[in-house]
Amino acid sequence: MNPTRKRRLTIVLLVIAAAVVAVGLIVFALQQNMNYLFTPSQVQTGQATSYKTFRLGGMVKAGSIQRANDTLKVTFTVVDASGSMPVEYTGILPDLFRDNQSVIATGHMDNARFIATEVLAKHDETYMPKELKDAMAKAHEGKNVNEEAAQDKPQ
Repeated sequence: MNPTRKRRLTIVLLVIAAAVVAVGLIVFALQQNMNYLFTPSQVQTGQATSYKTFRLGGMVKAGSIQRANDTLKVTFTVVDASGSMPVEYTGILPDLFRDNQSVIATGHMDNARFIATEVLAKHDETYMPKELKDAMAKAHEGKNVNEEAAQDKPQ
């Protein structure tokens, strides 16, 4: 192989190696920023144990909201068809946050309690994020749950 071909081959191989490294770094960075959505029953079965942070979605259990008198700390329970998860959040909650409303909380597990860093509440009577709707429908599979009962009823 003559020196010109050897130099060209080296340059092509270096460009390919740099492209592979760049793609690998991009994929790694995107994986670190992904937040997966789980329902309480999925968390209890251990499906979320490999994720440092994730989103927890479901309904706020009626009567479970407890606010601290001297801080912005709020504890409540998120439920789905067959599971429940206690949630702790410190901060200002959305105006639409209340009992029997859909909620998505972003955070991490601390023993058996979910520590939320962000809480989102649905914005109208009919909206439910597609991911949460699919996850709750999957949780309802094989159970005799009336679909109308699983949806919110206007107040």
